Amino acid sequence: MEIKTIKSGLEEVQAFRILFLQENNFQFIHNKCHDYGWADTYLFFIDDVKIGYGAVWGRSRREDRDAIFEFYIIKPYRKFANAVFTKFHAASAALFIECQSNDLLLSSMLFEYAQNINAESILFEDHFQTYFSLADTVLQKKMTEGNVRDDDRQYFLKQNDEIVASGGLMLNYNMPYADIYYEVNENHRQKGFGSLIVQELKNQAYKMGTVPAARCNINNKISKSALLKSGFKICGHILNGKIKNAEN
Repeated sequence: MEIKTIKSGLEEVQAFRILFLQENNFQFIHNKCHDYGWADTYLFFIDDVKIGYGAVWGRSRREDRDAIFEFYIIKPYRKFANAVFTKFHAASAALFIECQSNDLLLSSMLFEYAQNINAESILFEDHFQTYFSLADTVLQKKMTEGNVRDDDRQYFLKQNDEIVASGGLMLNYNMPYADIYYEVNENHRQKGFGSLIVQELKNQAYKMGTVPAARCNINNKISKSALLKSGFKICGHILNGKIKNAEN
C-alpha cells in the first residue's frame, strides 16, 4: 500500500471539502481561510486513489503555514488515518494542530500527536428560543457607507434613542451559518442588553435564511453567560497543540 500526500489547489480538494462540511454539520470557523487565500491544501492518495485532503494555515501570521486545521478522509479509508496523518505532517512540516473539538477526526489526531493542548475559544450552537424585552428598546439595522464588508450585517440596539449595544452577523463562514458578534456599551452593562441583542441577532439570522452560531474566548465569562442565557448551548471548543517532536 502506497500513501501519498500532494500539495494541490483548492479546486482539486473541493469535492472532499463539501463532504467534510456535510458530515460534520456545524459552523466551521476556519472556512474563510480558503476564500481569502490564507491556506494551502493537500490531496491524499492510497495506491493512486484519492481518499481525502488536508489543509494548513498560519497560526499566528497569515503568511505562515505552520498549523494543520483540516484533515478529512472518506469513511472506507478512515482506518488508515494515522498513517495518512503522519505522511501529511511530513509533507506540510506543520508545527501545530488547531481544530474544533466537534471535528472528531482531527481532534483525535490532536490528542494523539500533540502536546501542550489548550482550549482557546468556546463554540456555541442555537438550542432554544428566548423572549426577552426591555422597555423602549429596539434593534435597528446600521446604515453605513464606506468600508463595510459585504458579508457583515451590522445592527445596533437603542433605548430611548440612545445606542446601548451594537453587533452583527458575519457570513464568511460555511453557509448556512451566521456568526454572531456583539458589544454592550460600558455604562450599560449588566442590565440585560447583552442577552437581548443576542436574541434579536438570532432572529435576524433566521429571517435571512441562515443558522445563528457564536463563539467567545475561553476566559470571557460575561459573554459566555449572555450567550447561554439567550438560548445558545456549548457545542465545542477551539483547541490547539504543538505536534510532538516537531522542529521549531
